[in-house]
Order: sequence, then C-alpha cells, then structure tokens
Amino acid sequence: MFFFECLISLPPLLGQPPPAVVVSGCANRQLVMLEGKSGLYFSSLDSSIDLLKKRAQELIENINESRQKDHALMTNFRDSLKIKVSDLTEKLEEKMYQIYNYHNKIIQEKLQEFTQKMAKISHLETELKQVCHTVETVYKDLCIQPEVRLNSQEQTHNDGEC
Repeated sequence: MFFFECLISLPPLLGQPPPAVVVSGCANRQLVMLEGKSGLYFSSLDSSIDLLKKRAQELIENINESRQKDHALMTNFRDSLKIKVSDLTEKLEEKMYQIYNYHNKIIQEKLQEFTQKMAKISHLETELKQVCHTVETVYKDLCIQPEVRLNSQEQTHNDGEC
C-alpha cells in the first residue's frame, strides 16, 4: 500500500486561508474526503462568485447612475450657461446701442457745425463775388476814365485851336 501526501491549493475564500487536503490510503477513502471538502469548497466558491457577480452588477449600476447624474448636471450647466450668455449678449447689445446713440449725438453736432460753416462759407463766397465784381467795375472805370479824359482834353484842345 502506498501513501500519498498531496497539497492542493485552491483560491482562498473571502478572508480564509486556502484549504489543504492530505490524501492517503485507498482511492475510495480519498474520494470521500475530497467530495466532502470539495463539495463544501465549491458551494462556497459558487456563493463567492454569486457575491462577486452581484457586487459587479451593483458597481455597474452605480457607474450608470453616476453617468446619468453627470449627464443631468451637464444639461443643467449647458442650460444655465445658455441663459447667462443670452443675458450677457443682451447687456452687450444694450451697451452697444448706448454707445451708438452717444456717437450719433456727437456726429449730429459735428454735422450741424459743418452745415453752419458751409453756410457761412457760401455767404462769404457770395460777398467775395460781389467784392470781385465791384473791383472789376472800379478797374474798368479807372481804365475807361483816362481815355475819356484824353478824349475830353483832346476835345478841349481842339476846341481851343479853333
């Protein structure tokens, strides 16, 4: 008869050291020992696997819930951001129109001054034309008068000779 001594390492159960099985004697006796311990071990292993599956499912559900919360948070953030951007855009537009109105008033004042200066220039131009016309008339009179004097002197001189 041979005696066998074996050490079988199986994965540890939650927090327990791995079981060691010593096998000796005949095959029937070995099988009975293995069945008793392995049956317990495998049922314990099955329950551990079920627990792990359940825990994995819980983790997946937690991740999905967290993702849904993140999605809701981002949706709320996007909506809030849209509202704030819209408000800021309205304020910016209002400020722009205020600046436009301010510049329009300045432009209107400058245009009014320009119009007044153009009217004054037009009036001065008219006066200058009148002065030029008067100077022209005076100049013509001055140019014609010597001829008229000469003619009248010649007449007088001619009259004196007669």
